[in-house]
Amino acid sequence: MKNIDDYQNKNILVLGAGMSGINASKLLKQLNANVWLNDANPLKSDAKEELKKIGVEVIDAKQSPKILDDYNFDLIVKNPGIFYDNELIKEAIKRNIPITVEVEIASQVSEAPIVGVTGSNGKTTVSTMINDILNEERTTGCSYVAGNIGVPASTVTTKATKDDDIVLELSSFMLVGIKTLHPHIAVLNNVFSNHLDYHKTRENYVNAKMRITENQDENDYFVVNFDNEEWRELSKRSKAKVVPFSYDAVSTDGAYVKDEQIFFKDEFVMNIDEIRVPGQQNVQNALAAIAVAKIMGQSNSAIKKALSTFGGVRHRVQYVLTADGRKFYNDSKATDIEATQVALRSFKDNVVLIAGGLDRGYTFEKLEKDFADHVKAITLFGETKELLADTAKKAGVKNIKIVNNMKEAVDEAWAMSEEGDIVLLSPANASWDQYDTFEQRGDEFIQLVEQKTGRKEEN
Repeated sequence: MKNIDDYQNKNILVLGAGMSGINASKLLKQLNANVWLNDANPLKSDAKEELKKIGVEVIDAKQSPKILDDYNFDLIVKNPGIFYDNELIKEAIKRNIPITVEVEIASQVSEAPIVGVTGSNGKTTVSTMINDILNEERTTGCSYVAGNIGVPASTVTTKATKDDDIVLELSSFMLVGIKTLHPHIAVLNNVFSNHLDYHKTRENYVNAKMRITENQDENDYFVVNFDNEEWRELSKRSKAKVVPFSYDAVSTDGAYVKDEQIFFKDEFVMNIDEIRVPGQQNVQNALAAIAVAKIMGQSNSAIKKALSTFGGVRHRVQYVLTADGRKFYNDSKATDIEATQVALRSFKDNVVLIAGGLDRGYTFEKLEKDFADHVKAITLFGETKELLADTAKKAGVKNIKIVNNMKEAVDEAWAMSEEGDIVLLSPANASWDQYDTFEQRGDEFIQLVEQKTGRKEEN
C-alpha cells in the first residue's frame, strides 16, 4: 500500500454504510483523515462499536443537508448507488464540496497495476475470467479481483504489492465518481441503455462508461468490443493503444474468432468448444479476457487451462442442475432486455422462460424475435408480467402463464417443461419490485428448483 497524504487531517463524510462505505472509512482512517459515517438506516450496534474503536464517528441521522451545517466537510465519499439528485448531494455540489467514491481512493494507494473492466453486460464474467487466467501458471505474486463484483477495492489495494495484479470491475455508478483512477489496461465489453433512472440520458451513461479510459495515455491499453460501430467510434476517444476483440472478426488486430477458433492477431489460442460456459456471449467475454491476458504476457496454455475449467459466475447464465432431462439455468443478473436476449441466444428453441420484475417504463418489443426463435413456453411475474405477456403473444408463444411469485413461476415452468428442455430464469428486469437484490432473486430460484426436483445445485 502506498502511503499518501492527500487525506491527512481532512474532514470526510462517508455516505452509505455498505461494504464500500465501511471499508472506505477504515482506509481513510489509515490515511489519517477525520471520518464521519452516515447511512439512511441506523447501524447495528456491533458495526458501530467496531467503527468507533478506530475513530470513525457515526452520525445517526437521516441523509439530510442539515448534516453539512453541523460539520465542516472537505470531501464526501458516497456509496455509488446514491443518486446525484439526493438532497444532501445536491446541497454539497452547491457548496463546492468535492464528491468521490471508494474505488477512487482505493486505486490511489495501490502498488499493483490495475486492469479495469466495464460494460453494460458481462463485466463480472470478464473480470473473473481475467483473474483466473492471471493466476494460472503464476510463480510470483497473485491476481485479485474486486470492485463491483462485491469485494470492496480497498480490501485488496491495501494488501497487494507491485508483484501482484488487481482486476477491478467498474460500474457506471462508480466511474461517474472517479477523477484520478488510472487502469493500465481498460476493457469496454459493450454499451447498451442501462440505468437511465440514475444517469438521466443515454449520453450521460455512455460518458460515464468512457471515464474508464480518460486518465490513460499512450503507454496504456484500451480493449474494446469491435462488433458494434458505436463502440468502435467510442474507442477513438481514448489516448491509449486500442486493442480490439471481435466475435465477427471485424478486426484481426486483437482477439477474434475464425472458423470456430480463437486467435490473437495471427496466433491460434484455443478452439471455441474448449470454453466451458455456453453461448456466444461467453465467447465474446473470453475474447476480452484473452486480449488482456496476451497484453500481459500470459501463455496460451494458461489461457486454455483457465477458460476450459471456468464454470461461470453465479446468477449469470449459471448452470444449476439437471432433473428428469430438464436443465435449469439461473440468469437473475439479466436485469435488462439485452442480457435476456443474450441468454436466450445461448440455447436453441426449447426454452421454458421465467421472466418479469420491476417496471422501469420499458417496453419489450425487442424481445419478440428472441421469444419466437427460442421460447416454447413462458411464465411471468412481477410488475412487468402483463407487458411481457403481450410480447410473448405477438411472438406466437402458445403457452403463457402469469403468476404472482417465484414459487408459482417455478411450479408452472416445471409443469410446462419436458425432457430435453431448458428452464431458464432470465428476468429482463431489475428485481426491486419483490427483492432487495438480483442475488436474492437468483438464490430463491435455486432453492425452489432444489425443492421441486429433490436434487442439489451442481458445481
